[in-house]
Amino acid sequence: MLTPMDIRNKEFKKAIRGYKDDEVDEFLDKVIADFERLYRENGELKDRISIDNERIESYTTMEKTLQNTLLIAQTTAEDIVANARKKAEIIIREAEEQGRKIIEESHSSVVKINKEFEDLKKEAQVFKTRFRTLLESELETLNATLKEL
Repeated sequence: MLTPMDIRNKEFKKAIRGYKDDEVDEFLDKVIADFERLYRENGELKDRISIDNERIESYTTMEKTLQNTLLIAQTTAEDIVANARKKAEIIIREAEEQGRKIIEESHSSVVKINKEFEDLKKEAQVFKTRFRTLLESELETLNATLKEL
């Protein structure tokens, strides 16, 4: 690539009927000044592009890291929700089982109490019958004793 120094150091051979040296030198000075400015700007732009590319690479790396972090967080959240649902299902099943046991125990207690109640009713009936028989027997004895008197 042509540099500003190449232009500055370029010498042309003299020929008959050549151009005016002053005009050529003046034009070359303008070309050199513009070319130097463009050359510097080009270097600065290349540096900026390099810096921007580094930033883009850094941002791309950061984006990938954030995407991975987000993916991990999402997976973790899904795992937590799944575990919470499983625990809830286990708790519900255990509660339902305890409820069934309580109902069965209560039902057994009711059956037992009903049986005891029926047994007590029978015993009361037997007692009433025996007591009535005893009273009737005592009444007959009393009547017999009163007749004798």
